[in-house]
Amino acid sequence: MRTVELLLDEAADLAVREAWRRLADAGLPSQARHRSPTNSPHLTLAACPELTAPIRRVLAEVAAALPLPVRFTGVVRFERPLSVLAWALDPDGALADVHRRVWEAVVSDSPPETLNPLHEPGRWNPHVTLGRTRRAGAFADRRIRGLLPAPPLSARLTILRSYDTETGALEVLEPRS
Repeated sequence: MRTVELLLDEAADLAVREAWRRLADAGLPSQARHRSPTNSPHLTLAACPELTAPIRRVLAEVAAALPLPVRFTGVVRFERPLSVLAWALDPDGALADVHRRVWEAVVSDSPPETLNPLHEPGRWNPHVTLGRTRRAGAFADRRIRGLLPAPPLSARLTILRSYDTETGALEVLEPRS
């Protein structure tokens, strides 16, 4: 499976990593515990079996439109089959448009059963994961909000990349030259 992700600017990346550290230091689930060199704060737009030529054409257009300004809106929790703690992003018009373009590209050139329905427009909740675990309710602890630094008021999404879940390879997706 190939993900399509957007990376944060340096200041926002550092803020997320500080939140990861604080969760880990408190003994809570944290992305800081994922020691893979590919682990970095990101926003997932979609995932598909492969990045075909038609999908890559759209991704090159998306990459050419970066950087994209975004706003964090605060802490959000999900319980689906994993417990996830994240900082939510405002799905404003520009971010929603980028997501829609990526989604339409992967839908048009991927078997439908291979796509994650949570990435579908209308269901997609843009967020940057701070921690996740299989333990239900792991982030119900009231002290979590006090542990976390405030998310940045604004940030920029600067790099489009793909992660190959089978090989572990990362690919930066560049605009067409």
